[in-house]
Amino acid sequence: MTENTDMHDSDNSAGHGGLLGAADIRRIAASAGVTPTKKFGQNFVIDPGTVRRIARTAEVGDGSRVMEVGPGLGSLTLAILETGAAVTAVEIDPPLAERLPGTIAERMPEAVERFDVINRDALKVVPADTPDLAAAESFTLVANLPYNVATPIIITLLERYPNLTGFVVMVQKEVADRLTAGPGSKIYGTPSVKLQWFGTAEKAGTIGRNVFWPAPNVDSALVRFTRTHTDRTEADEDRRRRTFALVDAAFAQRRKTLHAALRKTVPADAFASAGIDPSARGETLTIDRFAALADATITDAAVTDDTLTSRPAETEAGR
Repeated sequence: MTENTDMHDSDNSAGHGGLLGAADIRRIAASAGVTPTKKFGQNFVIDPGTVRRIARTAEVGDGSRVMEVGPGLGSLTLAILETGAAVTAVEIDPPLAERLPGTIAERMPEAVERFDVINRDALKVVPADTPDLAAAESFTLVANLPYNVATPIIITLLERYPNLTGFVVMVQKEVADRLTAGPGSKIYGTPSVKLQWFGTAEKAGTIGRNVFWPAPNVDSALVRFTRTHTDRTEADEDRRRRTFALVDAAFAQRRKTLHAALRKTVPADAFASAGIDPSARGETLTIDRFAALADATITDAAVTDDTLTSRPAETEAGR
């Protein structure tokens, strides 16, 4: 795993082309009557070097299709378009969604045909809202995600878009730590486990506070993800839902043993069937172990039901 410690560097000395600097960001915001709001977790990137590095880390270019969530005033959008990729931006804030096409036309007119924006909540967007992405063989998520909803957005998009094959996202450093944590660590939790269902994640760089407007009270980091699993059938999706339900229950009471935390949903025999120590805690299990437990729970429940159903007949036969 490669991790840069500072994303704000000598790229600043290079030509920025149509990218946005601090003065550009403030000018566009003023002309559009836009003020960053805590409601939408808005912190706009004002450093061209940072957004260019994010686009480079995502390894997108000519022929690539990209979804960007929360494009804001267009800093990262322009950097992605600069690579030659096609971008579908999902913006929840109506004034920003309305202003963004004008910024692209002004700063990078040659990229207008490769850009589209929809005014939607990323937690509610579905493939029908983004036909170009839905029809693509694959696409990449590249985004500066709002800190307060970063994890739900990531998991929701992976669930809804089977052709979302990877992402590079900028999130709060604490969120990045949790998304990439391994079993046994204190920060390993629900986000860490659920992301494992779909693939592998690693930190790809830390980002200082000075590249944002307004500057946040926390540091940020990049997370790079590669998809290795896709739910292909309804049975796959049902297995994921059952597994995630156990993950949620286990970490809702993370100090308790699995037997204690899951006693209402997992029969005692299921632990033995799955080869899992019931005295262990959820923070020690990988997603594969949780899935095995979910499978054993269904199997043991079915065996119990069959046994209960057969008892009356056995009783009659024994009379």
